[in-house]
Amino acid sequence: MLLCTYRPGAYFFEQLDSVLAQSYKAFSLWISDDSPDDSAERALDAYRQRTDDFAFKLVQGPRKGFAANFLSLICQDGLSADYYAFCDQDDVWSEEKLEVAVEALSQYAPDTPAVYCGRTLLTDEEGHVIGYSANWQKKPHFANALVQSLAGGNTMVLNRSARELVKKAGDASIVSHDWWVYLLVAGAGGHVIFDREPTIRYRQHDTNLVGANTSLAANLFRIKMLFRNRFRTWNDTNTRALAPVQHLLTPENRNRFQSFLNARSGNVISRLYHLRKSGAYRQTLMGNLGLIIATVIGKI
Repeated sequence: MLLCTYRPGAYFFEQLDSVLAQSYKAFSLWISDDSPDDSAERALDAYRQRTDDFAFKLVQGPRKGFAANFLSLICQDGLSADYYAFCDQDDVWSEEKLEVAVEALSQYAPDTPAVYCGRTLLTDEEGHVIGYSANWQKKPHFANALVQSLAGGNTMVLNRSARELVKKAGDASIVSHDWWVYLLVAGAGGHVIFDREPTIRYRQHDTNLVGANTSLAANLFRIKMLFRNRFRTWNDTNTRALAPVQHLLTPENRNRFQSFLNARSGNVISRLYHLRKSGAYRQTLMGNLGLIIATVIGKI
């Protein structure tokens, strides 16, 4: 289990309680701390006084943001397991979270990259349910990963082969670790399992680094950011990271990637032609209309 921390606050102990309460017990906990002080160490020491069952390995994070912290942690040389679960510091896991993920992943051969992910149950700061994350209907695919992240990293569990794939890709500058895993696993022809039944409670609060983004206001904000180049900036980051490791992709997906690169330059007819050739798609009708508009105005 891979937990990243940054000045853990009031909800940290509740998350640790849910981790220790897992029905699947065969796990070890690695923690990478990005805090600029000893707040995480003090919190962990305080929690350790509450239970005899709490063991972990603590490493220093790279202090380059949450994505770099998770990527650094999963690439640690000392790690060795059959499955690797990302863990945020302020969620609450259902007791069966790991068990469900491992059961889903176990249907695939260990030498085939596979990642489990899914929806989340959204709660307010006090833990009251306020909704669900998006229930995507379209099949996970590299063509989708090119333009959209599918699920939060806090839901992701990778098998050994998927972890090795991430490690082969190395220390990349990325938008987010969850989007990067989706790109790599789907791009390499691996399996992406999207579970529509939530197994974590994703707490929404003022200090979330990444919120659920499911409201009308969030959708309008994304449209606004489209015209301010945020989507293009994200794609700049992802394509720069993916270009040096595209040998890890299947031949078909290398061609998709090249078509997507071509869709980001040239005249409008050429851009639309190569977007269609890439097969890139988002999960909703409005998302796909936005993708076409972004292509027309040169914002992808």
